[in-house]
Amino acid sequence: MGLTLCCWLRDGHLKKHQRSSSTFCPFSVTPPIRLAVLLDTPPVAPGNPRSQWSPTHLSPNMQVCPSGGRVRRACVEQSSDAVCGAVGVVAGLHIWEVLWEEQQRGSHALLGVSTHKCPLQASGYTVLIGGDSCSWGWELSTNQLWHDGQRKRRYPGGGATDVLSVPDRILVVLDADAGTLGYVVDNCYLGVAFQDLPKGAELFPAVSCVWGGAEICIRYLCGMTRDAPALQALSRLSARRALGSDRSRTLALPPALQRLLLDTAEEVQQDL
Repeated sequence: MGLTLCCWLRDGHLKKHQRSSSTFCPFSVTPPIRLAVLLDTPPVAPGNPRSQWSPTHLSPNMQVCPSGGRVRRACVEQSSDAVCGAVGVVAGLHIWEVLWEEQQRGSHALLGVSTHKCPLQASGYTVLIGGDSCSWGWELSTNQLWHDGQRKRRYPGGGATDVLSVPDRILVVLDADAGTLGYVVDNCYLGVAFQDLPKGAELFPAVSCVWGGAEICIRYLCGMTRDAPALQALSRLSARRALGSDRSRTLALPPALQRLLLDTAEEVQQDL
């Protein structure tokens, strides 16, 4: 049964992730099975250490709030400033949510991952995350990918001719096992942005910013090992996709199973 379900998911007989009328929809690609399951997994409980910015690996012009989940850039001129997440990863598939208002980006607003060797402050306005060989970044204002100080291709791919306006909420998808980095926007997985990331290196979510007063929030949503997804997770995904957006109808199932399929993350965790 598990193998049949995996093949069903792989072959695309399952509906794609629910989408809106976003301009990113034409550039969405079907996520791999592990990622599809993870995107359908309830987020971890608040307070996870991976839901914090680092209080030590950041520019002097960046200040982390007491909870650790929000960082604010000082109102200084002619400076580019970056911050890394508090906890990095060396293996597994992981998703972070980053909230960064479009009005607080300006030029050189980059979101990606880095090692601790990446510089975190520079004079003038420049690319930091993606500006050296130890970081990989997506420039939100231009849709350009950056690595090793070089402008790479536009992202997403698929023949986009205009710069797409990236909304406030972005998901960072890091597969440390495969060495890939991608993004989810408006519930659309946009595919692999970077590949051949160094395996075994500790990688951290990271942002670089030039906008005075910008506030950027981070939250770790979930992660999994390189093992195949559990049959329960695959079955949950299959059932939820079959229900579609109309999940309010009554199911002839035990209450615990109904909560697993339909209810909030907090209620699901109480039953597991």
